Amino acid sequence: MTDRELTTIHGTPALVLSADGAPLDTIEAATEMIGDAAWGEAELVVIPVVRLTDDFFELRTGFAGEVAQKYVNYRLRLAIVGDISARVAESVSLSAWVAESNRGSQLWFEPSLDALEQRLRP
Repeated sequence: MTDRELTTIHGTPALVLSADGAPLDTIEAATEMIGDAAWGEAELVVIPVVRLTDDFFELRTGFAGEVAQKYVNYRLRLAIVGDISARVAESVSLSAWVAESNRGSQLWFEPSLDALEQRLRP
């Protein structure tokens, strides 16, 4: 069984990672699915928050920025799905970055897959 699935969410081709699977704890692991997304002609990659490590949410590490930039470079949208409210409450910089990202069109943080589906609804 694979830890990712190509699907369509309201007309948007997407590569959706399952909650089960190895942590995306290196830049290589976090960007590995770019090739799968390109092969499947996906426009969006959906990563469950449980697959990301603390380094992603500690902005001073630069890990999240590097991952996000890779997706921008390949013209792929990225959605992080899951509850990060506790992390956002603890970090002013993370809170600001999440709010700014959610206003844009490249990187979104959504509390659930249902919320992402609502965002993509025409």
